[in-house]
Amino acid sequence: MSPVAVAVTGTVILLALRVPVALSMFLVGFVGVRMLNGLNAATGLLASESFTIASNPELIVVPLLILMGNVASITGMSRRLYEAAYALIGQIRGGLAIATLIGCGGFAALSGSSVASALTMGKVSLAEMDRFRYDPKLSTGVVAAGGTLGILIPPSTGFVIYAVLAEESIGRLFLAGVIPDILLLLMFMATVYLLCTLRPGMGPRGPSTTLAEKSRAIVAALPIIILTLLTIGGIYGGFFSPSEAAGVGAGAVIAYGLVTGTLTLRELWGATRDSIVTSSAVMLILIAAHIFNPFLALSHIPELVSNAIGAMDLGRIGTLLVILMIYMALGTFLEGFAMLVLTLPIFVPIVSGLGIDLIWFGVLVVLTLEMGLISPPVGINVFIVKSVAPRVPLADIFRGVFPFWLAMLVTLLILVAVPALSLYLPTTMMQ
Repeated sequence: MSPVAVAVTGTVILLALRVPVALSMFLVGFVGVRMLNGLNAATGLLASESFTIASNPELIVVPLLILMGNVASITGMSRRLYEAAYALIGQIRGGLAIATLIGCGGFAALSGSSVASALTMGKVSLAEMDRFRYDPKLSTGVVAAGGTLGILIPPSTGFVIYAVLAEESIGRLFLAGVIPDILLLLMFMATVYLLCTLRPGMGPRGPSTTLAEKSRAIVAALPIIILTLLTIGGIYGGFFSPSEAAGVGAGAVIAYGLVTGTLTLRELWGATRDSIVTSSAVMLILIAAHIFNPFLALSHIPELVSNAIGAMDLGRIGTLLVILMIYMALGTFLEGFAMLVLTLPIFVPIVSGLGIDLIWFGVLVVLTLEMGLISPPVGINVFIVKSVAPRVPLADIFRGVFPFWLAMLVTLLILVAVPALSLYLPTTMMQ
């Protein structure tokens, strides 16, 4: 059997059997290298790559970001940010849904996780939107879509994984995600406004709040605002590296929780344990990818794919759009991190050969991965929201997220047409 047949057949069969992606790549990569270069090469690769990835100091940002998000959720920071946004704009039509989007964006800035954002904000906001008779399709769609801000807004675990696999700067990727994420948030807010304008019953007005109530809500939300400015502002101001910013953020949110009494030692231990489990899964995927990638190189699969795409003679932008469409298709049945580790070794050489900036490409890829989180039939964020709102039919949630999926598609096309939106900050702030 040819190396290509080994890679394709082995990966497809294992994924079809629902073998975890990391284990699938371990098996296919190890067996493939064993077939092509011998047992010594395969075992040597297993030992060396495991140590190299596990000892990479840049990856400390992953467990620290996850820990920061877990503790922030426990201390109620995300709820207070949501309540502040609600106090300011809840009285306008669709205001509660827009406040939910703002809350998702703020919590995503701490957690860097789409799933965590959708789960946390779903628990916080869905009951409120039900109380004010929001259309369930809109309320669940807002939470599922708002959660997708988690992987794009810095600090983002998605950017960290991309940076490691593509050998790019984590700091530059964090900077590159700022303007696109603001644009995506504005597109989501415009979508809510348009839906509620066309169908006023979808998002009724909330109760008006006094100036004193607005002030109290804003003061209560100051800790999460200060923490976000501390971590993200520290990176952009050059005071912290991404790893140091994650450490400062995690330490600050733990200190806040302990001082205010919103975090017990038992809860801290639980958040730490959950962070270790999640981080271990991410590390396992990365190690597996670095065993699978040498096999891809030996089997010449990237070269074959590059030649096939090159034969289409689509040009720079045409090739980029084809790659993004492949990611959209894969997103309907594969998890985001799995797509990154499986495809970047193939696509990065292609886009580099075309002169496409890998920072810009990273923003486009990560945004496309986010579209997969609300795409049927997998749509992880949709199922997360379903677990929080069990009475809403799954079909209604998918209908609710569709307008936001279209908003993401429009945002993606804008970013493709205007690369400067992604490259302005990393170009001007990191010379």
